[in-house]
Amino acid sequence: MALITASDVSLGYDTNVIVKDLNFSVNTGDYLCIVGENGSGKTTLMKTLLGLKAPISGCIQFGDGLKASEIGYLPQQTAIQKDFPASVGEIVLSGCQGRCGLRPFYNGKEKSLAVSNMERMGILDLKNRPYRELSGGQQQRVLLARALCATQKVLLLDEPVAGLDPAVTASMYELIESLNRDGITIIMISHDIAAAVRYASSILHIGDKMYFGSKDGYLKSDAGRGFLFQYMNEGVRDYA
Repeated sequence: MALITASDVSLGYDTNVIVKDLNFSVNTGDYLCIVGENGSGKTTLMKTLLGLKAPISGCIQFGDGLKASEIGYLPQQTAIQKDFPASVGEIVLSGCQGRCGLRPFYNGKEKSLAVSNMERMGILDLKNRPYRELSGGQQQRVLLARALCATQKVLLLDEPVAGLDPAVTASMYELIESLNRDGITIIMISHDIAAAVRYASSILHIGDKMYFGSKDGYLKSDAGRGFLFQYMNEGVRDYA
């Protein structure tokens, strides 16, 4: 079943169109990677999926009872966010805010969910540690646990391995893949083309040339061939 369907969507700011006539769908259990040049509109699309921006034209529809507020989101981190003065447990629990409604407090069910997701991410032992003292990989696991508190359906990940060393990057990709195997639909913006081709079930390329479809089809498309050329020495040919 289609969780998200974009039909003839144009994105941008005011009257400045960045992306025109975008069409794609995301089904339950998909692993979609969004790729493209810098400034092509990838982050604008993610903001639109989250309901933070309206499309200039066209429409985005949600299925299977999904609401934009029920999508878990892991944004790119800024230097200020990495230095956020809160404990791991507080940050993870804040992912339950959308479940509280008008309640000014978290109930026992929400606190148990936060603990469960910290355990799932392997960070329960860090519960009382200051977030700012953690490594980059640990911080990303905290933010994933927080995102999981908001959803059991869809995760939107914006460059989740940016700035991480190769070993931690590999571990993060394995973790994301395991979440997908557990039934969570993944939508990920990535500049790591080799990983996109390796892990994704489908690819959306945004830019001068557009593509949406299977990763095998992407490797043969005009959009894919042109964009992948610069990455051939990074192992993409191993997946062709």
